[in-house]
Amino acid sequence: MGVARLDVPVTTSSVLVVEDERRIARLIELELVHEGFHVEIASDGVQGLRLALEKDFGVILLDVMLPGMSGLEVCRMLRKHKQTPIIILTARDSTDDKVAGLDAGADDYVTKPFVTEELLARVRAALRRGTAREELAAADLKLYPEERRAIRAGKTLELTTREFDLLQFLLRNVDKVLSRDVILRRVWGYDFEGETNVVDVYIRYLRMKVDEPFAVPLIHTIRGVGYVLRRP
Repeated sequence: MGVARLDVPVTTSSVLVVEDERRIARLIELELVHEGFHVEIASDGVQGLRLALEKDFGVILLDVMLPGMSGLEVCRMLRKHKQTPIIILTARDSTDDKVAGLDAGADDYVTKPFVTEELLARVRAALRRGTAREELAAADLKLYPEERRAIRAGKTLELTTREFDLLQFLLRNVDKVLSRDVILRRVWGYDFEGETNVVDVYIRYLRMKVDEPFAVPLIHTIRGVGYVLRRP
C-alpha cells in the first residue's frame, strides 16, 4: 500500500522550542518531557531555523523576540519549505502583534506569561491538526497532496504542477507497473491531444529531480510497457 493516513507519525512526539530566555525554555522543556515529548532547544533564531529545516518536528514553539533573527522572520523563512505547525510565544498582547504572527505563517500563539496547561493543550491541538494530513511515501520520498509538497531525504523537491501530478499518480500506485497510455489518461486527461511521448519527457524531468541527486533510484522503466515507482 502506498497511501497512508498518518495519525501518529514518528516525528509527532518531537517539539522544537526556540526561546532565548533559559528559564522559560527549561520550564517548557521539563513540562513537555513530563508529557512524553522529545524536546530540542534553540536559543536564537538562526539556530532555530537551521534545526527546523534539518529535522522533522511535530510542532515548533517559537518566541518572537530572538537574537540573530526574529521569530517572525524564522516563521516566514520556514514556511517557504515546510508546513510544520508553529505556535508563536509572545509577550505582546496587542491584536496587531497577534495578526503579524499569523500572517507570517504561524498556526497559533500563546501570550507570556502563560499557563502551562494551556500551552500543553495548544501543542496537542497543533499536533492533531498537523498529523491528519495525507502522506504518500516510498522509502525516503514523501508527498503531501493537500500542501502540494514533495520531499526526499529531508530535501524539498521543486516540482512543476505537471511533475507533481505525475509523481503523485506514481506514488498512489507504488510498485505497480503503469503503461504510458494509463499515465497519459490519468495525469493529462482523457481529452489530451498532444504528443504521446510527453510521458517519457516528464518521466525524464522527474528523474532529474527525484532520483539523480540521490543514491537509490525509485522510478524504473519497464521496457515495452511503461514505468513503475518501486520501493528499494
